[in-house]
Formats: sequence, structure tokens, C-alpha cells
Amino acid sequence: MNPQAMQRFRAILRAPVFNEKTFRDQERRNAYHFDVAPDANKVEIRRAIEALFNVKVKGVRTALRKGKVVRRGVTIGTKSATKRAIVTLQAGQAIEYT
Repeated sequence: MNPQAMQRFRAILRAPVFNEKTFRDQERRNAYHFDVAPDANKVEIRRAIEALFNVKVKGVRTALRKGKVVRRGVTIGTKSATKRAIVTLQAGQAIEYT
């Protein structure tokens, strides 16, 4: 892989998501959740996961999460909208976080 492609892959995958639902998905469906760049598509997400973690991806599902309205006193603002990817891996594959 060339350095520009690896840099783009790291920019696509922003952070893994850890909560009770994601741990349950890891155990039951071998699915991992990631916050991804809003402009990333499923093909780019698949290539990024396969290149960075050395695994085979079975499927990618994405969800756009609308930013919430927040209020601090009289000031009203919004949180950023995010995009989340649920990546299902082939049987026998796993992602090790370090």
C-alpha cells in the first residue's frame, strides 16, 4: 500500500465504538462498530478495515446520526452529525484493539 492510501484509510476510520450493544454484536454476529468520516462510502470503509486490521469483511452497514440540539443557559447550539459503520467480519476473523 502506498502512504497516501494508508493515510486516507486512517482518516476514514475515526474511532471504534465501545458500549454494551457493540460488545453484544461482537459476540453474536462478529460485527464491529466504528465512527467514520461522513464522506466515506461502504467500499472505502471495507478497504480501510481490510488494510488496517488484516481481516476479511463480510458486509458493511452505515447509519447517519443527526446532531442533537443542546442548550447551555440561554445559548442554543447543535452537536455535530456523525456517521457510524457496522462492519461484519467473515467467520473466524477478529479485530484486536491495542
